[in-house]
Amino acid sequence: MTMPSYPTDNTEIAIRVCVTDEDRAEAMRIRFTVFVDEQAVPAELEPDEYDAVATHLIAVEGTAAVGTARIIDKGQGIAKIGRVAVLAPWRGKGVGDALMRFALDQAKAQGLQIAALDAQVPVIPFYEKLGFVAEGPVFDDAGIPHRHMRRAL
Repeated sequence: MTMPSYPTDNTEIAIRVCVTDEDRAEAMRIRFTVFVDEQAVPAELEPDEYDAVATHLIAVEGTAAVGTARIIDKGQGIAKIGRVAVLAPWRGKGVGDALMRFALDQAKAQGLQIAALDAQVPVIPFYEKLGFVAEGPVFDDAGIPHRHMRRAL
């Protein structure tokens, strides 16, 4: 059986599930860099109670972690994808797309039927290209406008 491909502009980037403490620490480092340092999300809001139960993903170039995302089984067949973050030098190179496609495949493999996420308003078009549809009004999350989005798996 061949593994599915998640192409980026850099064939040296691999996406995988975090299985080691080192992978999880790298994923958290990326989240803090993107959300806390760049977007000014309060540091105490970044780690949360879902980190212990989520499936964490990491994008790696060589030995350097460059992106991350997580999947939470919310019950009733719903996968909540979140904390999607790519370090600045790797943005616009397909890493986020590859992370999301891998996350969608992982959620489906876990038997989930719906993918949901809370998108920052400026990146809604990115998620729409992946088949997500915005729902409901804009809401504030950590000082950043968001909208709920969903798609079938």
